Amino acid sequence: MPLEPVRFTVLGTVRVFRGDAELELGGPQERAFLALLLVGAGRPVAVGEIVDVLWGAAPPRSAVNVVRRHVGSLRRLLEPGLAARAEGRWLVRDAGGYRLVTDGDSSDLLRFRALREEGRRIADRSPAQALELLTEALSLWRGPLAVGIPAQARAHPAFDAVDRELPAAVRQAADAALRAGRPDVVLPELRQAAARHPLDEPLQAGLLLALAAAGHRSEALAAYEAVRARLAEELGIDPGAELRDARDTVLHGARGAEAGPSGESSEVSDGAGFDGSAAPAPAPSPPSALPPPAQLPHGIAAFTGRDVELDEAFALSGADGSGPGTVVISAIGGMAGVGKTTLAVHWAHRVADRFPDGQLYVNLRGFDPSGAVLDPGEAVRGFLDALGVPPDRVPHGVDAQAALYRSVLAGRRVLVVLDNARDTEQVRPLLPGSPGCLTIVTSRDELPGLVAAHGAHSLVLRPFDAVQARAFLVRRLGAERVAAEPRAADEISELCAGLPLALACVAARAAGHPHFPLAAVAAELREAHGSLDAFARSDASVDVGTVFSWSSRAVSAEAARLFRLLALHPGPDLSLPAAAALADLPVRRARPLLAELTGLHLVTEHSPGRYAFHDLLRAHAGELVHERHTEADRAAALNRLHHHYLRTAHAADRLLAPNADPLPPPPAPEGVHPETLADDDRALAWLTAEHAVLLAVVETAAASGQPVQERLACQLAWSLEPFFDRRGHWHDGLAVQRTALDAARRLADPALEARGLRGLARVEGRLGLHARAVPRLERALELFTALGDDTGRAHTHRSLGWECDQQGDLPGALRHNQFALGLFRTLGDRAAQASVLNSVGWYHAQLGEYRHALTHCFEALTMLQQLGDRYGQAATWDSIAYAHHHLGRHPHALLGYRNALALLRDLGVPYVEADILVRVGDTHLATGDHDGARTAWQQALVLLRGLNHPDAERVEALLNARDGHAGAV
Repeated sequence: MPLEPVRFTVLGTVRVFRGDAELELGGPQERAFLALLLVGAGRPVAVGEIVDVLWGAAPPRSAVNVVRRHVGSLRRLLEPGLAARAEGRWLVRDAGGYRLVTDGDSSDLLRFRALREEGRRIADRSPAQALELLTEALSLWRGPLAVGIPAQARAHPAFDAVDRELPAAVRQAADAALRAGRPDVVLPELRQAAARHPLDEPLQAGLLLALAAAGHRSEALAAYEAVRARLAEELGIDPGAELRDARDTVLHGARGAEAGPSGESSEVSDGAGFDGSAAPAPAPSPPSALPPPAQLPHGIAAFTGRDVELDEAFALSGADGSGPGTVVISAIGGMAGVGKTTLAVHWAHRVADRFPDGQLYVNLRGFDPSGAVLDPGEAVRGFLDALGVPPDRVPHGVDAQAALYRSVLAGRRVLVVLDNARDTEQVRPLLPGSPGCLTIVTSRDELPGLVAAHGAHSLVLRPFDAVQARAFLVRRLGAERVAAEPRAADEISELCAGLPLALACVAARAAGHPHFPLAAVAAELREAHGSLDAFARSDASVDVGTVFSWSSRAVSAEAARLFRLLALHPGPDLSLPAAAALADLPVRRARPLLAELTGLHLVTEHSPGRYAFHDLLRAHAGELVHERHTEADRAAALNRLHHHYLRTAHAADRLLAPNADPLPPPPAPEGVHPETLADDDRALAWLTAEHAVLLAVVETAAASGQPVQERLACQLAWSLEPFFDRRGHWHDGLAVQRTALDAARRLADPALEARGLRGLARVEGRLGLHARAVPRLERALELFTALGDDTGRAHTHRSLGWECDQQGDLPGALRHNQFALGLFRTLGDRAAQASVLNSVGWYHAQLGEYRHALTHCFEALTMLQQLGDRYGQAATWDSIAYAHHHLGRHPHALLGYRNALALLRDLGVPYVEADILVRVGDTHLATGDHDGARTAWQQALVLLRGLNHPDAERVEALLNARDGHAGAV
């Protein structure tokens, strides 16, 4: 008899039900384990993270074994009668941890998120229906999150992140209620949430507007005064623009019931992030609206065959031009080398004009021989970046990122190609959620989960038959040559098993020797012997590896050696200098060898200067490199490659962050040299091109088990910090810094561990994980102090200062930066001194000590000009102008802002430019120049809208508020 469905609750008491019966979970530790899995919401939870939650900083030696016992107990609770050590369906091993398999029907958290997402999707066209969905979502919270687990476990950031979803949902419901004209519906939840989060200004603004709209104007004004007093007492600040605007609406009735607070929380920059401290400003982006993404790879001009499949594909995508009325997901299944990607890209190019909002493409590397399957979160973040979403708007966690991705695509017509998918779980977060988009998925698997759960249409490719194979050869070799030797052409087709990839390799060889009889080509192929057993067809007498073995023997000995060594590269593609490093060759010698390989289709140049393998060819090269090269040879090649990336990344680090303290790289093997990076623009371009490769190199080196390579992984990870910070790739930075810290701890080197703690804490701080970041920084400071490393101490004090700033502790931020300044002066580090002098000046200005601010900032500016640090100069001019403004020296302030803007426009940092333009408008307004203020704010609004940044709403509200008052601009 089948068991009844299981349901989990974590929005309140942690409970499990089978049908209507509640199951006994055991003690607090077992409840904490289940709660952590539930807030993971379908993501794998690492064993180390479980240990942290259950025991904190002092786990017993038996911790991992106890976790395994909890796993077994929970599995048997959910599935009585499950065999010992069986995995079952609910709790599965995944990515080195454990994942609880839940959905919106079995998890109250996932149901809550689904209702929020649907409410957001329909809010504009049906606020009343959105309100119903959001109130249902709020009703799922039956008390504080995860009641019944120990306080130590409850302090884990995973629970904090879910906690923050409740006030955000309340604000979203308040918005819908105001639009629907029913503010009273959400008042109880708003009052409760506002009481729990008294310093959350957007939430308090929502309460004011709802109270006023419900007729409680006096209560709304009293609530404003209470919040204003608390902000002044606890944080020493005045209410922000959103809260003041809400108060003005209550007073003057300037805002109609259809308007409401933003449905999402956002952190509004006040300039503190642009202070020259350890945190650069948000990511530079193009200064105007991004064009629609156009990521499709090049199509093949000589595409042939597949007429039947193309007809079916065009039918699915609306070949009559009407376009899809619903989301269509076409899973192109088929064995390796059968032409799935070629068909998908050809089809996508043919219908791309029907999707004016762009085309997205990603290779998911589902069957990459290296095992480097692309994480869905990385793919989603790549799409969000292509769609123009600023990095600081990307939430933490794959589910939240996927929800944002679907929201961005809502109402757009976008073509999405998901190439080489491993399984349905990898694809699901990348699927659009609304009509108008077409998604093409290729995989060796037919992905029945997509078909069953998402209404996908399956399109299965098979190898070419004899007629199609001959047509393929005619297209590549010419009709006359094939007609002259029909039997040889048919034999070639048979030996290639009808696989387009194998046929392409043979055709390239034959085309390169037009005087060779096809019979000779067929004889060579027949006599060759391949060994690609993993990809041999079970229903054919031919091993496709034979074709590749024959092709690789058709190139020069040097090119064949390079072909084999390329299989060692861990990334999705590589550059010419990287290939040269692998093969221990000068770049000028490696270039013609790569041309030789691309000429025979053994390697493809998918974009200028970047080369990649097909999975089958990579697997074949991998077999050959293990057969023909010793372990020492392979290790030496990888060592050269890793040093190539480390030394180039180190050079980029020095250009992007001249005031940082990177460890000098170890001596490189003879002949390995970094790529030439002339300036910070070139450094950013190189890091952007190698982004995915560098992530893979860190992981590969860290997992090598060799101390020298693990140390190299640490140094590479830390060299990438300025890039991740500048571009806002904090989620990738989090993964890399965790890897580096784990490697440092395995090496038992306190100096490396201190750097690892600081690096991980910095990126956790960027992601808002302050409760985790501060203890790491404090521990790093202890280690640097014990080591006598004053440089490490100084930089850690700067990071602690930034954490204080984020928590509103401006005196603490100033104190830490003053400590750092004293250390840098003793050390004689002028670049670091100059940067921290501006930080000290900025915090003096924030505390109202404007003359102290100017003294420090002018000293910083002189040093930065001598050092040629343009970014630091721009930050310092901003600080100087801010201080002048508050001293009433408005002409001096405008001059300082103009100097900062000139530098920023040259550097291409539009977010910071917009932030300063807002302050320029404030200064113009203070002088009575209302037209100048409006012009500056409008310029800022254009930049922020082009970035799709949430601060655009703040500036727009500022403009609208001024329009609504006498004397406004």
